[in-house]
Amino acid sequence: MMSARFLVTGKVQGVFFRASARNEALRLKLRGYARNLPDGRVDVVACGDAAAVDELEQWLWQGPPAARVDDVVRSEYDDDVPAGFAVS
Repeated sequence: MMSARFLVTGKVQGVFFRASARNEALRLKLRGYARNLPDGRVDVVACGDAAAVDELEQWLWQGPPAARVDDVVRSEYDDDVPAGFAVS
């Protein structure tokens, strides 16, 4: 099991990015969350199988059709990750 945090920059708010990220994370059997940040980025935390976390990262670079992703910054995440995948 591994956990990672992703900060996604671009046109990622108001385009169903968080809901789509949740669907992708659940498909990959990951837990965590996706939330909007006040500066326009989306904060995504994912925990699960390392290959699945890597696959989610690749998806984050594209996002849903209406999104435009400019950057994805990945970092380690050491805090507890609750069950399920929340959107806030």
